[in-house]
Amino acid sequence: MRRKLRVAAYAVCVREGQLLLARSPGPDGTPEWVLPGGGMEHGEDPYDTVRREVAEETGYRVRVTGLLGVDSLRLIGTRPFGSRFGRRADRHAVRIVYAGEITGGELRYETDGSTDFAAWQDIDAVSGLVRVPLVDTALRLWRERPAAGHLDPTAAPQA
Repeated sequence: MRRKLRVAAYAVCVREGQLLLARSPGPDGTPEWVLPGGGMEHGEDPYDTVRREVAEETGYRVRVTGLLGVDSLRLIGTRPFGSRFGRRADRHAVRIVYAGEITGGELRYETDGSTDFAAWQDIDAVSGLVRVPLVDTALRLWRERPAAGHLDPTAAPQA
């Protein structure tokens, strides 16, 4: 079985009760909301990754204001989570989640990238959006600020 590790960095940017999100086509082509961020390039520091990715996907410059935590996800199977040609793959995603503050730039959409739209969404409305699970995980990290940077999977989210 093929093993694949992906390390990525994402930003939770909140202002005036709104969360900055980007839109990406899901595995079946249905658009879903994602956090701005993405995969690290070889030799790149995750701090630089999140700043680059936010700029690429939203047009904004971001100042990292804190490390919220690290999330790990492992998926074993065939497409869409595996590899091409129906081979089984063991994929492991390590997601570094930062808090960020917009410091400049103008909202624009990414062209020829993994996202096609970016927008501010009311935090209270996020639960009604079609979104990837990482959005909920990151918002929980942002709200709870666990000292260890890791969520207790057995604990209910705090209101």
